Parts: sequence; structure tokens; C-alpha cells
Amino acid sequence: MTLEQLSANKCFEGEQRVYRHRSDTLKCDMTFGVFLPPAALEGKPCPVLFFLSGLTCTHENFIQKSGFQQHAARHNLIVVNPDTSPRGVEIAGQDDAYDFGSGAGFYVDAKEEPWSKHYKMYSYVTQELVDVVNANLPVVPGKRGIFGHSMGGHGALICALKNPGLYQSVSAFAPIANPTECPWGKKAFAGYLGSNPDDWALWDATHLVSQYESTPQELFIDQGAADNFLAGKQLLPENLLAAADGNDHIQTIFKQREGYDHSYFYIATFVAEHIAYHAALLTASA
Repeated sequence: MTLEQLSANKCFEGEQRVYRHRSDTLKCDMTFGVFLPPAALEGKPCPVLFFLSGLTCTHENFIQKSGFQQHAARHNLIVVNPDTSPRGVEIAGQDDAYDFGSGAGFYVDAKEEPWSKHYKMYSYVTQELVDVVNANLPVVPGKRGIFGHSMGGHGALICALKNPGLYQSVSAFAPIANPTECPWGKKAFAGYLGSNPDDWALWDATHLVSQYESTPQELFIDQGAADNFLAGKQLLPENLLAAADGNDHIQTIFKQREGYDHSYFYIATFVAEHIAYHAALLTASA
């Protein structure tokens, strides 16, 4: 796999890079960010943490707005953040709405035409991007975490729940926790997956939690109490927490942040806590 380095900036004694590569899964060129902490620049293998962004975002939002780099540098974590959908493909209507198509891949593998040719963000994140990272970066095998925000929080949760053991840590900022029951999810799932509710359930963290029977998994869920999308019933973390209460294989940490909304100001405030949480799990002895 050939990577083209688009940029590199020194940051907290590490380096923030941006790469582009040809994705066989998505059949288009994809761009993603990589933060290399000081230890990685010295050639020492480090754990890797993936961040999945939300609706309308590209790889740039998290890099420029969250301030995560100083915390990743301190804990010597490599952080990788991909784009949120295929880019540069020609599909009629893909740019018509903010919540479907470009910038809104929802981290599922589309079944419906014309989306199924390119919109396979789940396979891209859990397989191809993992392989690209393993082949090109100094990562510690088997020390991998994932987190995300909003649509990306949904993505982080389903990637972990559908692949027990692939990620050793998972957290989510304001995730779309029950997409089969919210307007965003219903629209996206109908478009990408079709009309069968059974197909939708396979990509819904709340449904996956209710049926999870594999390796015990801890989920760190973070939510701003003043989030307008929480009030608008787009996120529904309460449904996921209720499902987890009935499953001994799932443990949850839920933190509600009084006065905080859905923005990157909220993420920037608490990203240090998430990085430390992942670092503790990813650097623990086996």
C-alpha cells in the first residue's frame, strides 16, 4: 500500500501528518490524519488510537479543533483519524444534504445501489485502514483503541461491538447511540441499507449491546447535558445504557457534562480524559 504524505507539522515534540492513499475498499482516494508522538518518531512502537468524526466533518476538524495532540504526545499514543465518507466519487444526490452522502457515511457498509459501490466505511475503518496503519506506522500489535464523536461515536461503538478483541478500548463523545430510533439514523439506514429493520439492527449500538455475548467490553460514553441533539432525540444514550444494564458482558462508564453542548469546545474540554482512559488500557500489561 503506497501512502502519499501531504503534510507534516511539528507539534508537542511529535508530528502531525496527513496522508492520502488509494482505497481498494471504497474505490477512491482517501485522506487521513496521523499524529506521531515523540517515541514513534524515534522508531519505538506505540499503541494506536483511531478517532471517527461526525456529520459534515473531514479529517481536518479533529486535527485542528480538539487539541488532542498534546495529550497523545504525553502518553505516546499514535492517533489516526480518517475522513467520514468516500470522496471524489460521482453519485447523484450525494451532496444534497448534510446528513446523507458526502460527509455522512455513518460507518456502515451500504447494501443499496448506487451507494454500495463506494460507501463501505465500516470495512474501510475496521480492515483496510487497520492494515494500512500496521504496514506503515510503528504500532504495537494488538494495542488498538477507537473513539469518536456523534456519528463517529456511533461508528466507534459498532466497530468495537461487531469485532470483539479488535480494539482494547472504546469511548464516544455524544454518540448516535440508537440510530434505528432517531431521524438521522432512519434516513441514513434507509438510504444505505434498505427498508428491512433487521438489516438496520446490525448497525445499531443499542441493539448490538443487547445481544452481545463475547469478550467482556467496557464502553465509556460521554455526553454534554446542554446538547441540543440530545434534547432533539437524535442521540438516545439512555437507550444504550438501559440495554447495557441487562447484559453482564457489557460495562459502561457514563459521564454527563453539565452545560456542555455538541461542539468541539466540548470535545476539547474532555479529550484529555479520553486519551488518558485509552492510554491506561492500551499500555496495561497483557
